[in-house]
Amino acid sequence: MEKNVDFYDNAMKIAKFLNLSKASDVLLLDLREENIWTDFFVIATVASQTQALGIENDLIQEIEKLGLNEWYTKRKNNRDADWKLIDLGNIVIHLMSKKARTFYDLETLHSDAKKLDF
Repeated sequence: MEKNVDFYDNAMKIAKFLNLSKASDVLLLDLREENIWTDFFVIATVASQTQALGIENDLIQEIEKLGLNEWYTKRKNNRDADWKLIDLGNIVIHLMSKKARTFYDLETLHSDAKKLDF
């Protein structure tokens, strides 16, 4: 039996969690009308790789509490990466350094998406 998951509420909870975890400039984008491959982006800036790893570890536990699963994708070891991506299928979380966030500029790339207040 398939469990009915409310991705909107879970995306809100994840954004709030990141904000409380001291990530900065947390942004929640509603992509449901913009594309077909995911519903929400949660984007946050991290100050260092140490902070990114700590937040990522805590976030994985929070994701499990919400009953969500990460979609494992084959990728390079991102231990020192400026951009950590956690793909939950309908929710994609981006933990980015300030440099990476400025360079990739996901906010402009998805400027048609609705910004949600959490």
